[in-house]
Amino acid sequence: MIVPLALCLALLGGLAHGAPSALIAERAAAIEPEVIHWRRDFHRHPELGNREFRTAAIVARHLKSLGYDLRTQVAHTGVVGVLRGGRPGPVIALRADMDALPITELTGLPYASTAQAEWRGETVGVMHACGHDAHTAILMGVARLFADLRDQLPGTVVLIFQPAEEGVPPGETGGAWQMIQEGVLDDPAPEAILALHVAPDPLGHFTYTPGAALASADPLTITVRGEGVHGATPWFGVDPVVVAAQIILGLQTVVSRQTDLVASPAVVTIGALRGGNRGNVIPDEVVLEGTIRTLDAKVRGRIHQQVRRTATAIASAAGAQAEVRIDVQAGYPVTVNDDALTEEMVAVLRRNFGAQRVYTYPPVTGAEDFGFFAQRIPGFYFYLGIASPDWEEVHVNHSPRFRIDERALRDGVIAMTELAFAYLQERAP
Repeated sequence: MIVPLALCLALLGGLAHGAPSALIAERAAAIEPEVIHWRRDFHRHPELGNREFRTAAIVARHLKSLGYDLRTQVAHTGVVGVLRGGRPGPVIALRADMDALPITELTGLPYASTAQAEWRGETVGVMHACGHDAHTAILMGVARLFADLRDQLPGTVVLIFQPAEEGVPPGETGGAWQMIQEGVLDDPAPEAILALHVAPDPLGHFTYTPGAALASADPLTITVRGEGVHGATPWFGVDPVVVAAQIILGLQTVVSRQTDLVASPAVVTIGALRGGNRGNVIPDEVVLEGTIRTLDAKVRGRIHQQVRRTATAIASAAGAQAEVRIDVQAGYPVTVNDDALTEEMVAVLRRNFGAQRVYTYPPVTGAEDFGFFAQRIPGFYFYLGIASPDWEEVHVNHSPRFRIDERALRDGVIAMTELAFAYLQERAP
């Protein structure tokens, strides 16, 4: 697109004063077909966490072609691009996650995934059922706009294309935590970080949660050891199946009777139980697997203690033993939106998209490893609605039928670009 010089100067003048920028909107519209193409390509070729080799290569080539300083193979497959603007100013980071899920797609779209991969020893379908294909394509579009407006950019942008947000394969490390360990927030050091996530909300609407936005998520494993005997004579042993059942019921009191739910919601769920292989044989051991979700760091610590106490005490009372493992390192912290940054960014969204399209959303007990970034520096995590008003049925994230209205992609590019420019301009010398 060729824009007359006088118009460019007028539009960039508006940008410099924080007003809605028609230039950004026009350039986002111009690259919209390319952003849609990227998104459909990623959707057709999804990759699981720590295996995003093809996706990362496409991202890296794009950033390199735009003149970004590039780091690749960060946390296995992550890509980081740094662009220093033509004007002095602070540093801000923007994150997009790249990984897909072990889900067989059922959308019937012409670009639907037919990919398969191995997950936990099984061959599974692979699908972008959470919208990370959209996140990656949007941030690639943002990268193009920053490069086009580099001379007017008042500071530095760090674009983080993150692997393995949905979790790493067993026995591996990765994701946001690993990227931080490998220095993604160090040189240059961002002063704040932003992330967008698509959601089954009305098309082009933006939602956010002040403060604690997403829960911590800690994997829980309880191994109950008894003494196996014949099912006809249980009194000769210690039945770990019955003890495990009592522990499952007892854990529900951790939330319902020991946690102040008015102050902070919490969830303790057991989702898997393994033990025994015959109906007339009591096994020696039963293993329970679950998850602990909280929206407050102090509540998180207390619930960990209460889960350990409840499980070990119930087992001891029955003559069994319970080994409780809460894998904090494999878990995610609470994702907290910084108060001041949230207020500032929400004002920018409302100015650009209208107050009727920007509103709060209740905290959710889903989890996001963006929380690791937001622990280190102020973070703002928000949602972009992708549900078409023409759809009869809207499917939520992680559904095999999850889809997006691609008209939302342009809004995502505009939003992320405007937010970053506004943040940098406000703090530029």
